[in-house]
Amino acid sequence: MAKKHITLQHSESVIVQAAAQIYSAYIASGRVPADDDNTKYLKQSIKEAIMIARSVDDAVISDGEME
Repeated sequence: MAKKHITLQHSESVIVQAAAQIYSAYIASGRVPADDDNTKYLKQSIKEAIMIARSVDDAVISDGEME
């Protein structure tokens, strides 16, 4: 299999990190069954990470957003 290069924007990499933490928590808690193809909880983790990011973006005004 050929290697593929991935380039993520900073905000995307932050969401990847959050999704990975959420997904690992699902695995550690035993919620991901051994026969699962890992897509259900992986996709759920990504959705939850995006939901968290959007909630923070709505609640916080960063320095770059101020006029």
